[in-house]
Amino acid sequence: GLDIAMQRIGVKLSRTKVGDRYVVDEMRKGGYNLGGEQSGHLVFSDCSTTGDGILAALHLLEVMLLRQKKLSELKQCMELLPQILKNIHVLHKKPIESLPDVQKAIHDAETKLGQRGRVLVRYSGTENLARVMLEGEDHAQIESMASDIISALERAQKA
Repeated sequence: GLDIAMQRIGVKLSRTKVGDRYVVDEMRKGGYNLGGEQSGHLVFSDCSTTGDGILAALHLLEVMLLRQKKLSELKQCMELLPQILKNIHVLHKKPIESLPDVQKAIHDAETKLGQRGRVLVRYSGTENLARVMLEGEDHAQIESMASDIISALERAQKA
């Protein structure tokens, strides 16, 4: 949803690995002053290099005051797309790039979704889990694609 909303108004959106440090690194490289994660961490590089909820709330209140709009009105500029997140227990964290069947399932999903969705497959940094996240307009479609990716991951674990 965010990608689509930003494209609509001509704002460039960069994606990074999960984690504030990757967000801040990308912000430095690109000269960006706003970055964040879906979890709600927002980084305003003009003020700080870490997520700051109070600062984010103050900026939001400022926009509400300047636009004279309620938050419920402001949120209408972005449509949330259906999203699913599946965790799969893994014994070994083989590099995902080295798993051809998994790469094919990811590529197939990305091709089907095009610019109207996204796919993220990564290992947890703290647990023996693979995380499979898909976002798209059709919940049944992303559920099916997630199943394909999970099946490929499970086959790779047995190999």
